[in-house]
Amino acid sequence: MKPHLIVLDLDGTLLTDEKVISDKTKLTLKKAEEKGHHVMIATGRPYRASEVYYRQLGLKTPIVNFNGAFVHHPDDRSWKTIHETISLPVVKEVIDAMQQFTFHNIVAEVMDDVYMHHHDEKLLDIFGFGDPKITQGDIRNFLQVDPTSLLIHAPDDKVDAIRRHLGDVHAEVIDHRQWGAPWKVIEIVRHGLNKAVGLAHVSKWMDIPKERIIAFGDEDNDLEMIDYAGVGVAMGNGIDRLKSIADEVTDTNNEDGIARVLRERLHLE
Repeated sequence: MKPHLIVLDLDGTLLTDEKVISDKTKLTLKKAEEKGHHVMIATGRPYRASEVYYRQLGLKTPIVNFNGAFVHHPDDRSWKTIHETISLPVVKEVIDAMQQFTFHNIVAEVMDDVYMHHHDEKLLDIFGFGDPKITQGDIRNFLQVDPTSLLIHAPDDKVDAIRRHLGDVHAEVIDHRQWGAPWKVIEIVRHGLNKAVGLAHVSKWMDIPKERIIAFGDEDNDLEMIDYAGVGVAMGNGIDRLKSIADEVTDTNNEDGIARVLRERLHLE
């Protein structure tokens, strides 16, 4: 069998609800690699919050972070890093516009620097992962460079209205996606970016065509990647919209859904 590229989202996909990789899934991925297949991660997380899993799996591939805004090879300095940012004036316009909506917080990330609009212990637990430099206060006053991503944490019943505004007013300069756990968060990156864009760079470099890509995801920010892959797999716990476009729906992230598909499709023992 020709080598396949296995692409894994992290939260709700590779990781169980306890944020660990199960032994069965880890073993299956190792078996796939032994058969000559390649494994990579594509996540909305920054690299600092995904490196622990990259190292656990002993990966030797590039990684897609920030939903495609940052793609690099952690162990190959010669690999051409891709880093696409949102222009600072656009960020300030978005934050200005958010003042007419109810929101809990706004977070801007410049690689490993985090800017948090309001002090928030719960968000600090998430964004403090990997020990970034954190600046708290009105982002418009502190942020001096174009950020990699912008995140808006809003009440569940306000998310749709905020996303409608972003689509109506800023569609030409930004793209936005949503993740649902543990809270509703809107992720904003530069227009034209998503996980599929990052994946396309990697698969071209690895000379693996789309039909030999198996991608797994569960959320709104996985839509393009699942559509792009030759075999797009939605997790059993995934959103309905993703399941509707996927080639296959597997078991949940807590039931080794990844292992099931790979054992069947790649004929692993």
